[in-house]
Amino acid sequence: MWDPTTYLRYGDERSRPFHDLVARVGATRARAVVDLGCGPGQLTATLAERWPAARVLGLDSAPEMIDQARALPTPVEFAVADLRDWRPTGDEDVVVTNAALQWVPGHQELLRRWAADLPAGAWLAMQVPGNFDAPSHRALREVANRQAWQAELAPLLRADPVDDPADYAQLLTAAGCSVDAWETTYVHLLPAAPANDHPVLAWMEGTALRPVRAALDAAGWSAFRAELGVRLAAAYPVRQGQVYFPFRRVFVVARTGDRAQENP
Repeated sequence: MWDPTTYLRYGDERSRPFHDLVARVGATRARAVVDLGCGPGQLTATLAERWPAARVLGLDSAPEMIDQARALPTPVEFAVADLRDWRPTGDEDVVVTNAALQWVPGHQELLRRWAADLPAGAWLAMQVPGNFDAPSHRALREVANRQAWQAELAPLLRADPVDDPADYAQLLTAAGCSVDAWETTYVHLLPAAPANDHPVLAWMEGTALRPVRAALDAAGWSAFRAELGVRLAAAYPVRQGQVYFPFRRVFVVARTGDRAQENP
């Protein structure tokens, strides 16, 4: 289960890549805008502010996230749905998927399908974390591969679930899109208090550790969490009362079809 409160612990840091992504979408008018993997909805609501004349839809597979999103004072429509099942209806001018596709094995085929099915001139914008070789995720996989947890956890943690920007650019260019692809490493300055958990552990509980927590019983989770916390504290020492947490992200903004100028 997703916990919206845990996910939003670092809301400012998590929202910045979304805003950086959407800023590169050049649509000035839009009939319909879709956010695939919308989470608790706060960021999706900003899409309705950006395109006030559009019908904006946010989809997420977690009912807990959609329940929170539906409580927001926004005209956005929210629904529980798996992004793997979503198909364009033909009037979507902007499709955004932010920090969601890393959970979907084979999402490259989804991107090909969406690019083919969207109308000419539509915008497809995606962002995925690209930090799976960072010390945080290496530590996660190392602990998960310990004998106590290997059978339950090793199949859940993929070492390389996303591609590099150039790979996505090649994929979407071959699908007939014009493409803007890049990567950014943010250095998040996470406050650290002696009485609290290590901040990188707290960060990971909102996302990467969710499948681990779901797979373990209470005792196993407590032991796993304690061992991972020790490794994270060594990898990300506290300096000046905070932890310096580099986080790489991969961005792609693509525009579909040969008639891209017809739908600004």
